[in-house]
Amino acid sequence: MNYQTYKPHSDLSTLVKCYWTLEVPAQKDVQRQLILPDGCLDMCFTLGDEIKRYSSETEFVIQPRQMVLGQITEQFYIEPTGFVDTFAIRFYPYGFTNFIDYPLNELCNKETPLSELFGEEKAENLSQKIILAKSTEERIEIIEKFLFERLNEKATIDNIVKSTIDVMLLSNGSMNLNTILKNDISKRRQLERNFKKQIGLSPKQLSKAIRLQATLQMLLNQKTRTLTDIAYENEYYDQAHFIKDFKEFTGLTPKEFLTADKMLLSSLLYK
Repeated sequence: MNYQTYKPHSDLSTLVKCYWTLEVPAQKDVQRQLILPDGCLDMCFTLGDEIKRYSSETEFVIQPRQMVLGQITEQFYIEPTGFVDTFAIRFYPYGFTNFIDYPLNELCNKETPLSELFGEEKAENLSQKIILAKSTEERIEIIEKFLFERLNEKATIDNIVKSTIDVMLLSNGSMNLNTILKNDISKRRQLERNFKKQIGLSPKQLSKAIRLQATLQMLLNQKTRTLTDIAYENEYYDQAHFIKDFKEFTGLTPKEFLTADKMLLSSLLYK
């Protein structure tokens, strides 16, 4: 697998986390890959062969070739049908809402074609430019021009929502929501009303996804030797609590995660 990430323009860096590309040669023995919640949204352009997303052991759908993958709350599997060649934009949790007039909770746990979000003509025009581009750098220029044109300066994220997410990210999802809001009940009610519409998840769901990503990075980068250390550094009550949450999100124990072939893609994406 060849996975690369690229930094966005400085004027987009508070909204766009990165651009990424993935290339995988066609293989005879195709291995399904597990995708996990990470709190971000991705706009993806499939430039190679089609990709399946499994909803059960045997049932699957073909992902749209140009789509937005909304917030996800549970893991799922994907499987390429041949050569993988993908160009994508990863948005911060509060980033994508600046570019569309659409409640983000309606994008949750599914792939939405770009045509539904931007209209047939604009989506097709953008897709053709991305497909015909000769390099990743050219694709980044195209998508950034599109994003700057879409950016509505009047559309701003609610300050409570943004500041709450900032604290969640800084604390790797370990800080309690009541602590973040200093037990202000009125702020919590306002936050919960706006959060799903602007982010696509509840505050608790996003916090758990961010916390999971922190533990995944520690596992993959081998920054610590024991599961007890990981549980302690991410402020889980104990190791058993950490393993329970980890298995709920991934379907695997931490040790199984590190050795499973189906985690190869996730190991690249989340490292």
